[in-house]
Amino acid sequence: MRGKRTETSSIEAETRTRTGTGIGTETGTETGIERRSLTRGRRGQTTQDFVVGIGIFILAMAFVFSFLPSLITPFDSSAGGAEIAQADRIADQVVTNLSESDRPNEINASEFEDRYAGHSAAELRTELGLRASENGGETVAFDRVNVSVETLTDGPPDEQYVNSTALAAGETYNNQSAASAARIVTVADEEGILDDGDCEPACRLVVRTW
Repeated sequence: MRGKRTETSSIEAETRTRTGTGIGTETGTETGIERRSLTRGRRGQTTQDFVVGIGIFILAMAFVFSFLPSLITPFDSSAGGAEIAQADRIADQVVTNLSESDRPNEINASEFEDRYAGHSAAELRTELGLRASENGGETVAFDRVNVSVETLTDGPPDEQYVNSTALAAGETYNNQSAASAARIVTVADEEGILDDGDCEPACRLVVRTW
């Protein structure tokens, strides 16, 4: 009898231990799930929120990278480096041809009229070394140029010309996209081409190519 009671007591004790362990484990698991659920609920973030946030971030970065170059180069021109170099070369050539060695930036108004303003567009292209070709008896110009003497005051180009007949040469410039180069010059006027005060103290020689 004593042996049976001892065995029965051992079985009951083991059963209680297993039952207690199982209850504790199950309760601990439920408590962990509840804690994780509370943590997610407090954050208030879902998968959809994450996707929307990433989408907005990508759009914002794309806008910044597309808009930033226009802030860095607000006065960007469609003229390329070749056109700009060509305009600069012509400006140097004109000033050198019209000025004396002892006065490198003084040009003669009457000589400008005779050498540049009095020539046709085709003759001026040849004089300045611009590209052109003959096609069926017609001249096809690849480069166009306008050389003019302007005042130093700001304003529309047609109001800045010192003398649009005697001191402007080449194609007519109508505010189209063009490369430009300028030189500050004084003008020697022996024949009264300039009006009083036009180039006092100086003028701007502007070359535009397109």
